[in-house]
Amino acid sequence: MATFESEELEQLVGDERLPNDKGSSTGAIDAPMMHGSLALQLQESDIDGDSDADGEAEGRKRRNRARAHTISIRRLSKAELRRGRELYPETDYWRPKTRAECVDMERPCPFVSCKYHLYIDVHPVRGSIKINFTDMEVWEMTETCALDIADRGGITLEEVGEIMNLTRERVRQVETAGLAKLAALKDVLRLKDYVI
Repeated sequence: MATFESEELEQLVGDERLPNDKGSSTGAIDAPMMHGSLALQLQESDIDGDSDADGEAEGRKRRNRARAHTISIRRLSKAELRRGRELYPETDYWRPKTRAECVDMERPCPFVSCKYHLYIDVHPVRGSIKINFTDMEVWEMTETCALDIADRGGITLEEVGEIMNLTRERVRQVETAGLAKLAALKDVLRLKDYVI
Protein backbone atom coordinates (compact mmCIF):
# COMPACT_ATOMS: atom_id res chain seq x y z
CA MET A 1 0.00 0.00 0.00
CA ALA A 2 1.40 3.40 -0.96
CA THR A 3 1.84 6.08 1.66
CA PHE A 4 1.89 9.80 1.04
CA GLU A 5 3.62 12.60 2.81
CA SER A 6 1.35 15.09 4.58
CA GLU A 7 1.98 17.72 1.87
CA GLU A 8 0.85 15.29 -0.85
CA LEU A 9 -2.27 14.40 1.12
CA GLU A 10 -3.14 18.07 1.60
CA GLN A 11 -2.82 18.58 -2.15
CA LEU A 12 -5.07 15.61 -2.82
CA VAL A 13 -7.71 16.58 -0.30
CA GLY A 14 -7.44 20.33 -0.78
CA ASP A 15 -8.25 22.59 2.13
CA GLU A 16 -9.74 19.79 4.23
CA ARG A 17 -7.65 18.71 7.19
CA LEU A 18 -7.25 15.05 8.05
CA PRO A 19 -7.26 13.67 11.59
CA ASN A 20 -3.88 13.58 13.30
CA ASP A 21 -2.37 10.56 15.04
CA LYS A 22 -4.27 11.12 18.31
CA GLY A 23 -7.66 10.92 16.57
CA SER A 24 -8.53 14.59 16.98
CA SER A 25 -9.14 16.72 13.97
CA THR A 26 -7.22 19.85 13.19
CA GLY A 27 -9.81 21.04 10.67
CA ALA A 28 -13.56 21.33 10.36
CA ILE A 29 -14.14 18.05 8.52
CA ASP A 30 -13.47 14.62 10.02
CA ALA A 31 -12.71 12.40 7.03
CA PRO A 32 -11.32 8.89 7.13
CA MET A 33 -7.75 8.54 5.90
CA MET A 34 -7.59 7.10 2.38
CA HIS A 35 -4.41 5.80 0.78
CA GLY A 36 -3.43 4.35 -2.55
CA SER A 37 -4.71 4.22 -6.07
CA LEU A 38 -8.29 3.55 -5.00
CA ALA A 39 -8.40 6.89 -3.19
CA LEU A 40 -7.07 8.64 -6.28
CA GLN A 41 -9.66 6.92 -8.52
CA LEU A 42 -12.46 7.91 -6.17
CA GLN A 43 -11.33 11.52 -6.14
CA GLU A 44 -10.93 11.64 -9.93
CA SER A 45 -14.40 10.21 -10.45
CA ASP A 46 -15.87 12.77 -8.04
CA ILE A 47 -14.12 15.58 -9.90
CA ASP A 48 -15.28 14.31 -13.29
CA GLY A 49 -18.85 13.94 -12.04
CA ASP A 50 -18.94 10.20 -12.70
CA SER A 51 -20.02 9.29 -9.20
CA ASP A 52 -21.95 6.10 -8.46
CA ALA A 53 -25.18 8.00 -7.87
CA ASP A 54 -25.13 9.36 -11.42
CA GLY A 55 -24.43 5.91 -12.84
CA GLU A 56 -27.31 4.39 -10.91
CA ALA A 57 -29.67 7.13 -12.06
CA GLU A 58 -28.73 6.50 -15.70
CA GLY A 59 -29.20 2.75 -15.31
CA ARG A 60 -32.66 3.00 -13.83
CA LYS A 61 -35.57 4.81 -15.33
CA ARG A 62 -37.66 6.66 -12.83
CA ARG A 63 -41.34 7.05 -13.27
CA ASN A 64 -42.36 10.57 -14.14
CA ARG A 65 -46.06 10.01 -13.62
CA ALA A 66 -47.99 10.25 -10.42
CA ARG A 67 -49.24 6.97 -8.99
CA ALA A 68 -52.84 5.88 -9.35
CA HIS A 69 -55.28 6.80 -6.58
CA THR A 70 -58.09 4.53 -5.35
CA ILE A 71 -61.29 5.89 -3.80
CA SER A 72 -63.03 3.29 -1.66
CA ILE A 73 -66.81 3.60 -1.63
CA ARG A 74 -66.94 1.93 1.79
CA ARG A 75 -64.86 4.72 3.32
CA LEU A 76 -67.12 7.50 2.08
CA SER A 77 -69.69 8.73 4.56
CA LYS A 78 -73.41 8.84 3.77
CA ALA A 79 -73.23 12.63 3.61
CA GLU A 80 -70.44 12.47 1.01
CA LEU A 81 -72.39 9.97 -1.08
CA ARG A 82 -75.54 12.13 -0.88
CA ARG A 83 -73.57 15.24 -1.85
CA GLY A 84 -72.11 13.36 -4.83
CA ARG A 85 -75.59 12.33 -6.01
CA GLU A 86 -76.75 15.95 -5.71
CA LEU A 87 -73.77 17.40 -7.56
CA TYR A 88 -73.72 14.76 -10.29
CA PRO A 89 -77.23 13.39 -10.75
CA GLU A 90 -77.62 10.36 -12.97
CA THR A 91 -78.93 11.63 -16.26
CA ASP A 92 -79.81 9.51 -19.23
CA TYR A 93 -77.75 10.60 -22.21
CA TRP A 94 -76.62 8.87 -25.35
CA ARG A 95 -73.38 7.00 -25.24
CA PRO A 96 -72.05 4.23 -27.46
CA LYS A 97 -73.09 0.74 -26.49
CA THR A 98 -71.14 -1.28 -29.08
CA ARG A 99 -67.66 -1.07 -30.56
CA ALA A 100 -69.14 -0.27 -33.98
CA GLU A 101 -70.73 2.91 -32.55
CA CYS A 102 -67.53 4.19 -30.98
CA VAL A 103 -64.88 3.29 -33.57
CA ASP A 104 -65.24 6.51 -35.58
CA MET A 105 -65.91 8.85 -32.64
CA GLU A 106 -63.70 11.71 -31.56
CA ARG A 107 -60.54 10.99 -29.57
CA PRO A 108 -59.73 11.33 -26.72
CA CYS A 109 -62.94 9.54 -25.79
CA PRO A 110 -65.12 11.66 -23.48
CA PHE A 111 -67.06 8.68 -22.08
CA VAL A 112 -65.10 7.94 -18.91
CA SER A 113 -67.84 5.63 -17.64
CA CYS A 114 -67.08 3.11 -20.42
CA LYS A 115 -65.45 -0.02 -19.02
CA TYR A 116 -62.75 0.17 -21.71
CA HIS A 117 -61.74 3.75 -20.88
CA LEU A 118 -58.23 3.97 -19.41
CA TYR A 119 -58.80 6.99 -17.13
CA ILE A 120 -60.65 5.15 -14.36
CA ASP A 121 -61.26 1.56 -13.32
CA VAL A 122 -64.20 0.44 -11.19
CA HIS A 123 -63.80 -2.71 -9.12
CA PRO A 124 -66.65 -5.09 -10.03
CA VAL A 125 -67.25 -6.34 -6.47
CA ARG A 126 -66.26 -3.53 -4.10
CA GLY A 127 -67.23 -0.64 -6.35
CA SER A 128 -64.03 1.25 -5.54
CA ILE A 129 -62.86 3.73 -8.16
CA LYS A 130 -59.22 3.79 -9.23
CA ILE A 131 -58.09 6.97 -10.98
CA ASN A 132 -55.16 5.86 -13.13
CA PHE A 133 -53.88 9.29 -14.15
CA THR A 134 -54.12 11.69 -11.21
CA ASP A 135 -51.77 14.22 -12.78
CA MET A 136 -53.75 14.86 -15.98
CA GLU A 137 -57.26 15.43 -17.23
CA VAL A 138 -59.11 13.16 -19.64
CA TRP A 139 -58.65 15.47 -22.62
CA GLU A 140 -54.88 15.56 -22.04
CA MET A 141 -54.48 11.80 -22.50
CA THR A 142 -53.03 10.50 -25.76
CA GLU A 143 -54.64 7.04 -25.48
CA THR A 144 -58.05 6.65 -23.84
CA CYS A 145 -59.59 3.43 -25.19
CA ALA A 146 -58.25 -0.05 -24.51
CA LEU A 147 -60.05 -1.33 -27.59
CA ASP A 148 -58.19 1.11 -29.86
CA ILE A 149 -54.89 -0.20 -28.49
CA ALA A 150 -56.01 -3.82 -28.95
CA ASP A 151 -56.96 -3.10 -32.59
CA ARG A 152 -53.43 -1.86 -33.33
CA GLY A 153 -51.90 -5.21 -32.45
CA GLY A 154 -49.13 -6.43 -30.16
CA ILE A 155 -47.07 -3.98 -28.14
CA THR A 156 -44.30 -4.38 -25.58
CA LEU A 157 -44.73 -4.55 -21.81
CA GLU A 158 -43.11 -1.12 -21.47
CA GLU A 159 -45.62 0.43 -23.86
CA VAL A 160 -48.54 -1.21 -22.04
CA GLY A 161 -47.17 0.04 -18.74
CA GLU A 162 -46.83 3.58 -20.11
CA ILE A 163 -50.38 3.56 -21.48
CA MET A 164 -51.95 2.14 -18.31
CA ASN A 165 -49.69 3.91 -15.79
CA LEU A 166 -48.29 0.63 -14.46
CA THR A 167 -44.79 -0.72 -14.12
CA ARG A 168 -43.44 -3.28 -16.56
CA GLU A 169 -43.34 -5.89 -13.79
CA ARG A 170 -46.99 -5.34 -12.86
CA VAL A 171 -48.03 -5.70 -16.51
CA ARG A 172 -46.10 -8.98 -16.67
CA GLN A 173 -47.90 -10.22 -13.53
CA VAL A 174 -51.31 -9.36 -14.96
CA GLU A 175 -50.41 -11.07 -18.24
CA THR A 176 -49.34 -14.24 -16.41
CA ALA A 177 -52.54 -14.29 -14.33
CA GLY A 178 -54.70 -13.80 -17.43
CA LEU A 179 -52.96 -16.57 -19.36
CA ALA A 180 -53.36 -18.91 -16.36
CA LYS A 181 -57.11 -18.19 -16.28
CA LEU A 182 -57.39 -18.93 -20.00
CA ALA A 183 -55.48 -22.18 -19.58
CA ALA A 184 -57.75 -23.20 -16.69
CA LEU A 185 -60.81 -22.38 -18.80
CA LYS A 186 -59.55 -24.62 -21.62
CA ASP A 187 -59.01 -27.45 -19.12
CA VAL A 188 -62.54 -27.04 -17.77
CA LEU A 189 -63.98 -27.15 -21.30
CA ARG A 190 -62.11 -30.41 -21.97
CA LEU A 191 -63.61 -31.92 -18.80
CA LYS A 192 -67.11 -30.80 -19.78
CA ASP A 193 -67.54 -33.92 -21.95
CA TYR A 194 -67.03 -36.16 -18.93
CA VAL A 195 -69.55 -34.37 -16.69
CA ILE A 196 -73.06 -35.81 -16.78
